[in-house]
Amino acid sequence: MSLPRIAITMGDPAGVGPEICLRLLANAELARECVPIIFGDAGVLRRVAEKIGVPLNSPVIAKDEWPRASGSVSTPSVLDLQCIEAGAVTPGQVSAACGEAAFRYVIASIEAGLKGQVNAVTTAPLNKEALHAAGHKYPGHTEIFAERMKAERSCMMQYSEEVTCSFVTVHVGYAEAPKLLQPARILDVIELTADALRRIRGREPKLLVCGLNPHAGEHGLFGEREEERFIIPALDAARKRGFDVTGPVPPDTAFTPARRKEFDAVICMYHDQGHIPVKALAFDCAVNTTLGLPVTRTSVDHGTAFDIAWQGKADPSSLYSAVRLAVKLSRP
Repeated sequence: MSLPRIAITMGDPAGVGPEICLRLLANAELARECVPIIFGDAGVLRRVAEKIGVPLNSPVIAKDEWPRASGSVSTPSVLDLQCIEAGAVTPGQVSAACGEAAFRYVIASIEAGLKGQVNAVTTAPLNKEALHAAGHKYPGHTEIFAERMKAERSCMMQYSEEVTCSFVTVHVGYAEAPKLLQPARILDVIELTADALRRIRGREPKLLVCGLNPHAGEHGLFGEREEERFIIPALDAARKRGFDVTGPVPPDTAFTPARRKEFDAVICMYHDQGHIPVKALAFDCAVNTTLGLPVTRTSVDHGTAFDIAWQGKADPSSLYSAVRLAVKLSRP
């Protein structure tokens, strides 16, 4: 049985993406689990390799050769998309040119996934300021993948063995989040999360659902009765469909050690409700994944780290975890 081919986007060339991609290519253990293919610029990788002392020994595939060669790639490789000249990149600096290159790596990986040339996609970090400077007004990877892959429904899940969270709303301001809560949306997130965890863990998962307000609203004392109007109806519908769900619970007690042992994932109503505990408990190993896409997509759970870019200091652990999760989720 052939190993799954995983497209890894290089991320913003001025960030830590090229460095962690080089370390991934040199990881012999991962090469026994999958075939990683870096979607990026070979010139940038070579320049970073010289600076940090990690040689680039993997085969380089020219972009014109990719359609013919994609089906026969069997070793860790680099797809040279030639989106930016290596000399045009200043490490640690926001640049529209780098934002454009990072965007083009993502689009190429999406196209490869939809064509069946790769089994899954893992993304290194892009910089939102650089992305916007290049004219691409997306909040992040999640929205690019959902739009380009025409997903009818999707959600973000942050996965780790320590704690896993899925999100009803993500990249919006706090004032906007309550307006986006609907029973159908919450039910979608429950269903998508349960399906993903079933594939990862091989059993029916137990899910814990947070309230929006302090004390889960305390029967209308706090908030605008969002728990009664939106969350409880979604939970009732989920139970009728056979899902094992509990809630809504006060968010400040959802992540206790006992709760984390009892439940497989926590459904969160807004970004920081889940991202803060994930970052506190599993910063180096958590994986960001977009559920509901026709092609598996996972990502590192950190940013471009411009302050340490191209210095040999970046920890590739999150990228390794993201690739391993992509392998699990892409299995039939």
